[in-house]
Amino acid sequence: DEQIERERASRHLAGGCCALAAIYLMGKFYVANAGDSRAIIIRNGEIIPMSREFTPETERQRLQFLALLRPELLGKEFTHLEFPRRIQPKELGKKILYRDQNMNGWAYKKIEEDDLKFPLIFGEGKKARMMATIGVTRGLGDHDLKVFSSNIHIKPFLSCFPEVRVYDLTQYEHCPDDVLVLGTDGLWDVTNDKEVAGVVMEVLTSYEPNDPCRYTMVAQELVVRSRGMLKERGWRLANDKLGSGDDISVFVIPLGGPGNYT
Repeated sequence: DEQIERERASRHLAGGCCALAAIYLMGKFYVANAGDSRAIIIRNGEIIPMSREFTPETERQRLQFLALLRPELLGKEFTHLEFPRRIQPKELGKKILYRDQNMNGWAYKKIEEDDLKFPLIFGEGKKARMMATIGVTRGLGDHDLKVFSSNIHIKPFLSCFPEVRVYDLTQYEHCPDDVLVLGTDGLWDVTNDKEVAGVVMEVLTSYEPNDPCRYTMVAQELVVRSRGMLKERGWRLANDKLGSGDDISVFVIPLGGPGNYT
């Protein structure tokens, strides 16, 4: 992240990205995630999550706590409190549900002038945005990113530190159908873990266990199915729902070799 910041000045590069990394070291997989990509292990048909997405919703309390400690980062335009909906001026003095950085549930508070500011986190699901700008809260770069038509920087709220999960391969017997799947949000936006596992098993069983291209074909099939087919109404999945409009990158990494196939 610091290198990207240096290159921003020396090479005039801007922008940022999420990061998902898997490192194999001494019999263990270390999976590090900063952003909204996802990794899962499929072992004997069982799905084992190896990451979680970092979004304004999942990191609400961290973001609110930082805003509470450093209110100057909000530029007098945002409030760190969250409300079920946008507060209107006519509601001043009324009691409305809210929650802060210490709360999982909701409580009532009397609406004050500051509560009319735009909330730090607004929206739900894929539409949730931090400071009305970005839908992911960890990643690399984006040092120049600002709130639209303002001088408020987003970067202080974006963390470059990943969450790391460890999987010990020596604790289990693995066959050639056991894999680690890494994918960007373009895959997971339209395809859930169970559906991915289904594609993995469907494609792998159509190839011999010692055929190395079988894993590449799984990755290719996951990309193709998530993009969908181009029809008159745009890219559509098999169920006629919209295909993924985001970039789709997929890695399928085998955990076992042909020698221990059962």
